[in-house]
Amino acid sequence: MAPDALAGLKVVEMGQLIAGPFAGKTLGDFGAEVIKIEPPGTGDPLRGWRLLKDGTSVWWQVQSRNKRSIALDLRSREGQDITRKLVARADVLIENFRPGTLEAWGMGYEALAKDNPGLVMLRISGYGQTGPYRDLPGFGAIGEAMGGLRHLTGEPGRVPVRCGISIGDTLAALHGTIGVLTALYHRKVNGGKGQVIDVALHEAVFNVMESLIPEYSAFGAVREPGGSALPGIAPSNAYRCGDGAVVLIAGNGDSIFKRLMSAIGREDLGRDPALADNAGRVRRVGEIDAAIEAWTLRRPSADVLALLGRAMVPAGRVYTAKDIAEDEHYRARDMILKQATRDGYEVDVPGIVPKLMGTPGRVRSSAPKLGDDTDAVLREIGLSADDIAALRVRKVVA
Repeated sequence: MAPDALAGLKVVEMGQLIAGPFAGKTLGDFGAEVIKIEPPGTGDPLRGWRLLKDGTSVWWQVQSRNKRSIALDLRSREGQDITRKLVARADVLIENFRPGTLEAWGMGYEALAKDNPGLVMLRISGYGQTGPYRDLPGFGAIGEAMGGLRHLTGEPGRVPVRCGISIGDTLAALHGTIGVLTALYHRKVNGGKGQVIDVALHEAVFNVMESLIPEYSAFGAVREPGGSALPGIAPSNAYRCGDGAVVLIAGNGDSIFKRLMSAIGREDLGRDPALADNAGRVRRVGEIDAAIEAWTLRRPSADVLALLGRAMVPAGRVYTAKDIAEDEHYRARDMILKQATRDGYEVDVPGIVPKLMGTPGRVRSSAPKLGDDTDAVLREIGLSADDIAALRVRKVVA
């Protein structure tokens, strides 16, 4: 068996909730050793978010797999000293505190890099480490709004809605992970030193906003919400079926459009030269959508998908959690994993993405209970059993 892709990489994770810890999870899935620092007594608030089983969030079981937990009071001088020792041995430090927090504790990058010049430090915050907004509190939802995503999410003329998950945090985490791996490559291949990766939540969202700003710059066009459609691309929409289900159909490629029109018995539209390209179809998108839905409404969703599948037209149902859990394709690609927990039960969790053929990611350990690894980690940096006991009495560690 090949070693894990990131075997030997040492990561200290000081973040809480979503953005920082998701970056840590991603590195851990591919073999990095991730030491998660949590506040004694309470731990990461994510432990208590959403649905709990045996007192702990089931979300925690996936977000914190492949990590070790040390319960350490970062606000105490002794806790900060211990953190410096941990970071001095690390390749990567992940934090998502408000800018200036680590500096106030004497743990800004310059201070930490004196003992570890190769340190790569991922800093995720609402607005970044610089700029006029840097000191404002920022959550993923605000990043989604400022980044331009929220304005486009929903029905025209109605209050924008969120997509249902903390997508701003996750986008920031993924950009942060890219930054970490890029900095590590530079350090190893180009003889570079460590560096800071500065990820702002709203910038991570803004980075995936496609043509939003070029269209405004060139035409003064402000893109508006399009509901279930993809404005400017046709046809691509959600359509009701005879059984009440909704299917998504993306027939927006020129050749795909012709196959779609043939499948629904509207060869006249498929042969219409005015609809041969996207620009023409956009001008008549209402007519096209009506034709497609007139066809889907006469059939159950299973028949719609079967017919479009044979015609090689991209289409799919809107999946619920139940649909995902029961789907054979998810199972065949190991995207639903049975994971044992340290509370004694098993739970299904998402599999690992992306899939590396030579060094695939894997779940090496289940999510830790608070402070599971405190003693072991402290011994690794040279503390004795008496030292640890004294720190525990003073509530520096737990």
